[in-house]
Amino acid sequence: MTNVVSIGLPKRPNLGQRQSALLQSFAQHRRATDDVFWLKENAEALNILATSGAALPPQGLDAYAAFYETLEERMRFFPQYYRFLLSICLDLEDLGMPGNTGQQLCDQVFKEGYVESELSDLQRAETGRLIARRGRRALDGALSDRLIEFISHAETFTLPNKKVSYELTHIVFYLSDYGARPLDLPKRAITSLEYAGLLAYLDQDLDLLSEVCVAMRFAGHAPSQIWEDWLETELHGFAIRPVPSAPAADAYHEYLVTNWWATLSGHPSFRGIQEPGSIEVIRRASERGPLRAMSELMYQLGAARTAKWSHMRALLEQALPPEHHTILIGAEQSSDQFETFFKGFSRA
Repeated sequence: MTNVVSIGLPKRPNLGQRQSALLQSFAQHRRATDDVFWLKENAEALNILATSGAALPPQGLDAYAAFYETLEERMRFFPQYYRFLLSICLDLEDLGMPGNTGQQLCDQVFKEGYVESELSDLQRAETGRLIARRGRRALDGALSDRLIEFISHAETFTLPNKKVSYELTHIVFYLSDYGARPLDLPKRAITSLEYAGLLAYLDQDLDLLSEVCVAMRFAGHAPSQIWEDWLETELHGFAIRPVPSAPAADAYHEYLVTNWWATLSGHPSFRGIQEPGSIEVIRRASERGPLRAMSELMYQLGAARTAKWSHMRALLEQALPPEHHTILIGAEQSSDQFETFFKGFSRA
């Protein structure tokens, strides 16, 4: 008879434990709660978990209990941060925090006309989506129409402009309620997402491409397999290490959005986090894509450039280093919209 002896190997934390450790680190160990960057980091982390089916253990939100109790007073004293505060409150409650503070804060935002006080349609849409989670309807048809009109102008998204690309993804997030509401976008809006994805892939921009792929899924369309294969490869390039104090800047946002995409697409996610503490998220160095070199070459060509990809393909192949050319060909193969995208990108 053989005796089986345990050698005491540590168990790997499951998804819920990893997510809980991540939240505890963000809530208690990286920054102070009176730091606006604490609000930003925690709002992003909680939102990503709340919109991707978090598997938190019962104690997973304990690190936020004291902060939750102060939310009403914080809203009164820091109304300039109301979207951060409201988002954190609603996500905590939706993730399992007991309480009804979210309803009170939504009622306050609605009664005091915060939606109307916003300058941009994007901020109005964000606020409207937040208070609608507690039954306060604030988005009118005219606002949705303007947002859809903006994202349906596909030519806008053939040019390198990260600001408008992020506006595009966030409009899709708000209109779809982060995937909770079916969204039937015009074909041109889907083309805009395709163009923004091509720019992100050509730039090897992990953060933006992750958001584009999430937005496409929320809009009911499958992202390019080439893009998602690259995201999966880059997902393994993160590491989390303990540090004595919070880093001034690290790769936390890339880590969050790439793991958001991974969760929604069925890949293992939030690996690397073991125990809560002061952590730094690092990402292995990766080469920039050919986007900048392509833009510089097109500009230098002046009147000699053409909008026809079939004419410019060989010229770019000769001008770009092999690693950039490989990415360019991958982009071409990733989308049947590449030639029309290049027409706008060329500015010929």
